[in-house]
Amino acid sequence: MTYCVGLKLNRGLVFMSDTRTNSGVDNISTFRKMFHFDVAGDRSITVMTAGNLATTQAVISLLEERSKEPGARNPGIYQCESMFQVATLVGETLKEVIATHSEEGQKADAAFGATIILGGQVGAGEPRLFLVYPEGNFIEASEDTAYFQIGETKYGRPILVRAFNPDMSFEDAVKLLLVSFDSTIKANLSVSLPLDLHVYEAGSLTRGRVLRIAEGDPYFEEISSGWGVALRNAFAGLPDFRFP
Repeated sequence: MTYCVGLKLNRGLVFMSDTRTNSGVDNISTFRKMFHFDVAGDRSITVMTAGNLATTQAVISLLEERSKEPGARNPGIYQCESMFQVATLVGETLKEVIATHSEEGQKADAAFGATIILGGQVGAGEPRLFLVYPEGNFIEASEDTAYFQIGETKYGRPILVRAFNPDMSFEDAVKLLLVSFDSTIKANLSVSLPLDLHVYEAGSLTRGRVLRIAEGDPYFEEISSGWGVALRNAFAGLPDFRFP
């Protein structure tokens, strides 16, 4: 399984993804789910994927390969003139890959399904964040919904709903995401560290701070234990229930 989150802040964009794709007693696989397409001074684009691994890898490979072959797809991801065009291209590529896989083998499209969080900035345009569906269509983050989740979303959503604020600093946004991921990891074995993080500052038009948070990271462990203590203290501080 997977858990990925993209936040749209007034200061820019923050992305975080886990790296676990399969889990079991003796079967754990780790794959990167965050990918970057950058041209310094022109564009910075981040893609996070969830779903069938063969599908998502094929989508990323096609985007990369077609960007190297001018005649393969015009415009490519490095030639798109806006983030809307990038979202359209990514959606078309995802739809194409799913259709190709379905025709080659199984009949159930769901087996090859995938969803994508796409965000970034191109040229003079504003930073934008999109959620791309398997059908190739997409929606954009707005003031009402300024973040997207894909994969195993339900466990980490409550903290985002209660604490997210587009005015928050990058540091607070990262802390919020770590709490959201910790809640998900605690509840679901299919999501785990390492976590990949990218912080993009609006207007920079270059890849921002990229980090990998590995097992045993001191700050993550502090957040995990501190959040557990804070929840227990908050619970203890609530009024006691009394039977009538």
